[in-house]
Amino acid sequence: MDSLFLLDAVTVIAKTDYVSFTFFVGTMAMMAASVFFFFELSNTSQEWRTSVLVSGLITFIAAVHYYYMRSYYAETQDSPTFFRYVDWLLTVPLMCVEFYLITKKAGGTTNLLWKMILASVVMLVTGYIGEAGLGSATIWGTVSALAYFYIVYEVWMGDVKKLATNAGTAVASANKALGWFILVGWAIYPLGYLIGTAEGQWYAGFANIGLNMDIIYNIGDAVNKIGFGLVIYALSRKAA
Repeated sequence: MDSLFLLDAVTVIAKTDYVSFTFFVGTMAMMAASVFFFFELSNTSQEWRTSVLVSGLITFIAAVHYYYMRSYYAETQDSPTFFRYVDWLLTVPLMCVEFYLITKKAGGTTNLLWKMILASVVMLVTGYIGEAGLGSATIWGTVSALAYFYIVYEVWMGDVKKLATNAGTAVASANKALGWFILVGWAIYPLGYLIGTAEGQWYAGFANIGLNMDIIYNIGDAVNKIGFGLVIYALSRKAA
């Protein structure tokens, strides 16, 4: 009886169910990254400990959400849009916090920190409104894109770039690497947005390119969040 119960409790992933597979891999990868970052805290200098801690929090929060989203998708076969945006609303601002932490020594201010956080929140809230069908996908997607490009500007040409340059070669190099994650890695999310909201829109052709938005988001999350943390971890060793 107990063995039957355990079998019923196991979610079997079909060989062709690539969405569930990416949810599972994403969960395990981000949990493993969290363990690594947390365990390395004791080997990290005091100056960079908070940065590495935030990296661990980002991947840990994502891992918990992915565990839940995997179960949600397995039971409903629906995209967990709401829960995905809850995850992003917690983790993306933390990713913006990393820029403040690495430039703080060179004069990074809380004003810059809150501008970055506000831009990320606007990007996510307006993106959710458009993707959840609560408003015009084109209008809200455009607002979300403008907030995204503001973050890109700050990292590549704005105050974050200037502060990182003043902070030294190691920080400048790390900021550039993080900037590539934002410019290229985060570009995966607008692609997923276009696919998810394409029906009846002028960009409806995106719905027929043969890509599943959950797979795009899952791969993007794992690469971006773990990659972000590894750049911060490498910086903590170079600049120690």
